[in-house]
Amino acid sequence: MSTIDVRHAHSLPEPQARQAIEDVAAKLAERFGLKSSWRGDVLDFNGSGVDGAIELLPGAVRVSAKLGFLLSAMKGMVESEIQRVLKEKLG
Repeated sequence: MSTIDVRHAHSLPEPQARQAIEDVAAKLAERFGLKSSWRGDVLDFNGSGVDGAIELLPGAVRVSAKLGFLLSAMKGMVESEIQRVLKEKLG
């Protein structure tokens, strides 16, 4: 099992950052079929072969995920897509 741990800085106010995280989750759901739900300042997500969270921190977000066997083989592509979407949505 592989893991992903990505941090991305941002300068958005909390409500805009929260909306951006929801937009990120929507993109990931579209791309990888994930479901998500908020738990405080953490958006938990899971789907076939992935279990993780997007944590809203002061001035940053942290995406952590555990990848199952099949997605582990595509870790680089998954990580790149997360980074691309974070940059697109959070600047």
